[in-house]
Amino acid sequence: MNKHKAHVSEKKKIEVSYLKELLQKNKVVLIADLTSLPAAQLQSIKTKLKKDLKIRVTKKRLLKIAIEDIKQQRDLTSLIPYIDKTMPALLVTDKDPFSIYTTIKRSKSFVAAKPGQIAPSELAVEPGPTNFPPGPIIGELGQAGIIAAVEAGKVVIKRRSILAKVGEPISTKAAGMLAKLGVQPIEIGLNVVVALEDGIVYGKEVLDVDPETYIKNLLQAHYEAVSLAVGVSYITKDSVRVLLSKAYREVLGMSKNLNIEVNTEPEDIKSEIKEKSKGNVQTAYSEEDAKKAQEVLNRLKEYDIKKKSV
Repeated sequence: MNKHKAHVSEKKKIEVSYLKELLQKNKVVLIADLTSLPAAQLQSIKTKLKKDLKIRVTKKRLLKIAIEDIKQQRDLTSLIPYIDKTMPALLVTDKDPFSIYTTIKRSKSFVAAKPGQIAPSELAVEPGPTNFPPGPIIGELGQAGIIAAVEAGKVVIKRRSILAKVGEPISTKAAGMLAKLGVQPIEIGLNVVVALEDGIVYGKEVLDVDPETYIKNLLQAHYEAVSLAVGVSYITKDSVRVLLSKAYREVLGMSKNLNIEVNTEPEDIKSEIKEKSKGNVQTAYSEEDAKKAQEVLNRLKEYDIKKKSV
């Protein structure tokens, strides 16, 4: 029995070849999900971002073939599970994936909700005056579950009303009323689900980090690391100044309690310790610093032992 290979059109071969070129020539590869993204908005996004990255909408199967074909030169197979779960678009760039994600996020816009769409968050109408004149609108608001009344010639919403809870489908009445109220709750844009750079996969939860929050977290981590080093008397270039200051203060405090005259320390070391204990002085780490700091800490331990024996 003759076995025939499935015919592959020339058009598909050209597409796979182009995809392979994009995947091999660009440092960063991202996969976006186009589900629920209108074609007009996609074209607008392509135009806005054309200087930062290339966007290629292609068939899922062809993209997977291209990835498999080049895996000996560049292994991108870790992206395949993300492709399987999405209506994928291929994004390639040489720019940092985090800055690209931020740029894409800023390009998103909001539109009115359509019946049947899933509420991305709780959709509620807050109490207060509206621009509606008295009339049939009060009945329409009531049908949507919104309590309203006429005050000073205008329709006023009396209390907060939830039209859709997060994750629930938006009803026809709720969608119509939100549109009349000028509420546009549906965010549209490229939904980047993963990025790959230098073999490292970054999921959306990693990419979606506010730069200011990230810097704040780094500073907090540095502060906590230095605090830990000081707490366990571990000498580093960042902890040595604090340790010297701490040790000097504690030695002076213990010497007073034990009636010990601390005059045995050379004046040059005392002077340097005082100088390093100033909060606004930045010092460079050196072996000499470490040695002097350790000497002070050793004296502190000796004084501590004497205190316990008294």
